[in-house]
Parts: sequence; structure tokens; C-alpha cells
Amino acid sequence: MKRIFSKLAATLLVASAWAGTVAFTAAQAVSDLPGGPAVRQLNLHPPVTKIAEEQVWLHWFMLILCTAIFVAVFTVMFYSIWKHRKSVGHKSANFHESVTVEIVWTIVPFVIVILMALPATKVVVAMKDTTNADLTIKVTGMQWKWGYDYLKGEGEGIGFLSALDRTQREMSNDGGPKAGEQVEDYLLKVDHPMVVPVNKKIRLITTANDVIHSFMIPSFGIKQDAIPGFVRDTWFRAEKIGDYHGQCVELCGKEH
Repeated sequence: MKRIFSKLAATLLVASAWAGTVAFTAAQAVSDLPGGPAVRQLNLHPPVTKIAEEQVWLHWFMLILCTAIFVAVFTVMFYSIWKHRKSVGHKSANFHESVTVEIVWTIVPFVIVILMALPATKVVVAMKDTTNADLTIKVTGMQWKWGYDYLKGEGEGIGFLSALDRTQREMSNDGGPKAGEQVEDYLLKVDHPMVVPVNKKIRLITTANDVIHSFMIPSFGIKQDAIPGFVRDTWFRAEKIGDYHGQCVELCGKEH
């Protein structure tokens, strides 16, 4: 039995070392993609809109607050367990409810929830305000491409389809990039990208003509479902010139 466990441990060690080497090599083969994911990225995408900036701030605010609550609660709990353990002579006490304690543990969480809800509500309300747009674009999801129709504002009347770049489609059909081949924007590059002006409020009207899709551009802080027979909308105002990559984030079929 010991020999079996020893062999298993050795196998796992070799596999871990191999996986680490592969991951390190893959990371060295690519670099950060402007407007897209970065190598070893742990945080949200760098924001280029006010809404995205507020989402990043909200993310860290919630994370820090929840972490502080977690640490405080478990510190008190484990301290109480350790300090008043039976082995050092402590005995359990018999007592009934405490009105003061119940009031405190009702008011404190209520205040915390309000502190979390106020900034979150502000961001959500701002995300839903699609009024006074400078440019309106209809975005139609389909298998497996996006259709863009400029309905109002600059470029009015323009319409086109945007699909995955042909070379990347062929690469995907062949099983992905070959060993050692460096492709910075794999499965992100399209043949006809949507182009909008900076510092203009862009309203996107989303729908679909087959199955449910979801239009997302992380750097803009937008994500909106595109549902057949329904119309949804969202908006953004890009503040920096650049190429910003988006993807469908609703599983819509083979080439999703």
C-alpha cells in the first residue's frame, strides 16, 4: 500500500511540474492584449468608461467589506472557542435571550446592507439610463456573428455583419494555434469591428434572430442579453481611443 501511495505521489508531482512548465511556457509566449485580457490577469479589465470605473470601485469596496466582516466574525468565534474551552476549566453558562444583543445584531447588519446597497443602486441606475444618446446602434446576435445597424446619429443607415476573422476560424477548426505559434488575439479578432466615436454616449439595442446571446465588452462595463423576440438596451461612453474586445457570454452553440 505504501508503495502504491509513493508511486501515486511521485506521479502527481511529475504531473504538477509538467503542468507548471506548460503554463509558464504558454504565459511567456503571449503578452497583454490591449483592450482585452492580460497575462495572469486577476483583476477586472482596465476600465475605459465611467461606469466601468465605478464597477471596479464597487467590486473592491464589496470585497474589502465582506473580507473585514469575515475576519471579524471568525476571529471572535475562534477566540471564544479557544479562550473558553472546557479543558481549562470553563463551564457552559445557562442564560436566556438578550434584548440588547438582538437589537445590536439586527441594526448592525441593516446598516452594513444599506452601506452596500446605496453605491450599488447608484451604479445600476446609471447603467440603465440610456436616454439622450448621441448614437444608437442595433446589435443582433446570431449563430455565429453579430449584426450592427446604425439607427440614429453619426453613421446612420450603415449596417453590416461582424464574424470571427477567417484565419482564426480556420485555426480554431484545426484545433487552435500550433505549438510555439504566437497569436495575441486568438478567437477575439473579427473581420468587421463596430466603430464608434469617443466621448459620445452610445446606446446599444440588443436582440437576436435565433437563440439567446449576450453582448459583453468588459472594458466598457457592459453586458446585455440578446433574446429572440425581445429588445433590451444598454449604453457606454468610451473615453480612450483603442481596440476593445467583446465576446458573446451566453452559450449559443458550437462556435460560441
